[in-house]
Amino acid sequence: MTTIKVLGLPNSHDSIVKPSSWVVRFAPLIPKGALALDLACGSGRHSQLLANLGHSVLAVDQDISVFQTVHSSTITPKCLNLEEDAWPLSGSKFGGIVVTNYLYRPHLDCLPELLEAGGILIYETFAQGNEKFGKPSNPNFLLNPGELLAFAARHSLKVLAYEDIYVDEPKPAMLQRLCAVKGMLTDRIPLQFQG
Repeated sequence: MTTIKVLGLPNSHDSIVKPSSWVVRFAPLIPKGALALDLACGSGRHSQLLANLGHSVLAVDQDISVFQTVHSSTITPKCLNLEEDAWPLSGSKFGGIVVTNYLYRPHLDCLPELLEAGGILIYETFAQGNEKFGKPSNPNFLLNPGELLAFAARHSLKVLAYEDIYVDEPKPAMLQRLCAVKGMLTDRIPLQFQG
């Protein structure tokens, strides 16, 4: 497991510092040198991971104060309201998109438009059943069974891996996870991965 050290985290992002094991496992599939988007980046744990893998990263969130103490020439923080009517990232293109612990359905279908051909989407967030373990418990923030699979099918994304699973770490939760490619993989076959 890779540990990314993030200094000067505000209290809202203190609880999770390690990158998700799902993101660590599939981030190497993002085409070499591609621009990556860390959507709703929170503490920047995945931004740093992507930068360490050689990507330039656009780190987007409504609060980017964590980046005041992180100086990296490869991470560009951008404060955006991701829940306004107009999708603020329209017209942008990325070789990889990482989304964790975030769900806003009105813009979910905008994500595939942001991917370049051969681009990788890595998505992990809370699923139905999580209400038994705490927050989020509002159904608006919990994926329905198979929702990420249906999303991938709707946009003709090739699913490389999917889970709808209970996890113990970093806290007990029900998660849905997806890794998908727009088109075909440019480098590796997923079976070559050790997870």
